Amino acid sequence: MTAPDDPHTSASDPTAHRAAVWPWLVLALVVIVLDQISKYQIIGSFAYGERLPVIQGFFDLTLLYNPGAAFSFLAGHSGWQRWFFAGIAVVASAVLISLLFSARGQRMFSLALALILGGAIGNLVDRLVLGHVTDFLLFYQGVWAFPAFNLADCAITLGAILLICHELLPWLRPRKAR
Repeated sequence: MTAPDDPHTSASDPTAHRAAVWPWLVLALVVIVLDQISKYQIIGSFAYGERLPVIQGFFDLTLLYNPGAAFSFLAGHSGWQRWFFAGIAVVASAVLISLLFSARGQRMFSLALALILGGAIGNLVDRLVLGHVTDFLLFYQGVWAFPAFNLADCAITLGAILLICHELLPWLRPRKAR
């Protein structure tokens, strides 16, 4: 990890630091709520597999279920993967929360963690309640289609990109600035 982004955050004041974590946890909660509301709306509005073109030939809303992980990894198995991926999400969420508490004012790092946390829990809720993850965003061109995904997946992806940027940015600065 790099040096904290916020020089005003005191490493010796744990109360202030714990208070500084709450906005990131609230952001994770907002991601979870928006993800679940969007899935609820799609489930209530679409039959399984139904598609609504938003941008003809490029982007549709649809309703698909994924019992596996990203890109339907392990989706064809008998159901054990539901609990396997749920367990991974629980452990990952605990690690992410722990990292948030140790981030000490690193805004980009904390933002990345909060987005990944919200996305992981959003998909975990689906897995525990429905037995699968609900996907509804489908991008395609001709016969090629990117696997359908949801808002939780978007948050996880954006968080991962920010995490990579957070780690790479110090190396891209001129040597004197490091």
